[in-house]
Amino acid sequence: MSTRDADVDAVGPPVVNEGLELTTARLATVGNQTLRRLLPLRQRRSVGAWCFADHYGPMSVDGVGMNVPPHPHIGIQTVTWLLAGDVLHTDSLGSEQLIRPGQLNLMTAGRGIAHAEVSPATHDPQLHGVQLWVALPDAARTTAPGFEHHGVLPFMRADGFDVTVFMGSFGGLRSPATTFSDIVGAQLTARWNLRAPVALAPSFEHVIFVVSGWARVASVTKDTDTGMEQGPVALEPGNMLYLPPGREDVTVTAADETTLILLGGVPLGEPLLMWWNFVARTPEEIAAAVAQWRDGEFGVVGGYAGEPLAAPPLDPRRLIIRA
Repeated sequence: MSTRDADVDAVGPPVVNEGLELTTARLATVGNQTLRRLLPLRQRRSVGAWCFADHYGPMSVDGVGMNVPPHPHIGIQTVTWLLAGDVLHTDSLGSEQLIRPGQLNLMTAGRGIAHAEVSPATHDPQLHGVQLWVALPDAARTTAPGFEHHGVLPFMRADGFDVTVFMGSFGGLRSPATTFSDIVGAQLTARWNLRAPVALAPSFEHVIFVVSGWARVASVTKDTDTGMEQGPVALEPGNMLYLPPGREDVTVTAADETTLILLGGVPLGEPLLMWWNFVARTPEEIAAAVAQWRDGEFGVVGGYAGEPLAAPPLDPRRLIIRA
């Protein structure tokens, strides 16, 4: 997946209360897909090291299939997580890996890698998933590129939720996936209509969003300015709730089979520059990566029958900045 500077321009609701912040996704187009872009937005550029979140589907891909041509990355890890369907990953390291729901494809771009994601020749007719990026901290952002597939991930049942931890740690479980900062990425699915607490790491900032079903998040509180009580925040696909550091848990009310994604981490505390598929620290690094891609220096993604994505014109004034 990829980002363009215009994708941050959506305007969402103001702060809800107690530091909570509700934002609304922007519609974006990648390859032949229209999807909901939850990060980065103008109101919320990142959370912990998570700097990008797309939610696509559920959609029919019968016949056409997913088609994201070869494109480059630097400075991040890409996280592919499916709820339905199948996707074939290929990259410039020679990796070729089919992913299905409940499995994790993790690509560490480091100093540079190119990849493509497509539906296999014979594929499921439905597709539903999220594409996420994790910004590499400064000490690791030029590490060697790599690819991992994890077919089995930590799973538990707690307070009526089925919980799978695909990145970092949550609830005493730790994903086997490589990480470079303290983060969490987890899927929570309600086994019945429920109201239950979800434990949070107080040192983390978090976001939570619904990928199917509906939920309400956070307990009723009283606004100190107005004296009026404010109820839980309603969540449905297309919006996201930010929870600042300092919280030990959050109360979630969810309908049977509702699925939520919880992302979080220690605030990165580093400036990030984002342009297209690149995450760096200076405009010069972005410009160098664009030139390297145009000159074919990222390597060849084998097995893709078509042209790679062309880099858009670089305008340093439109870099996405996260201070």
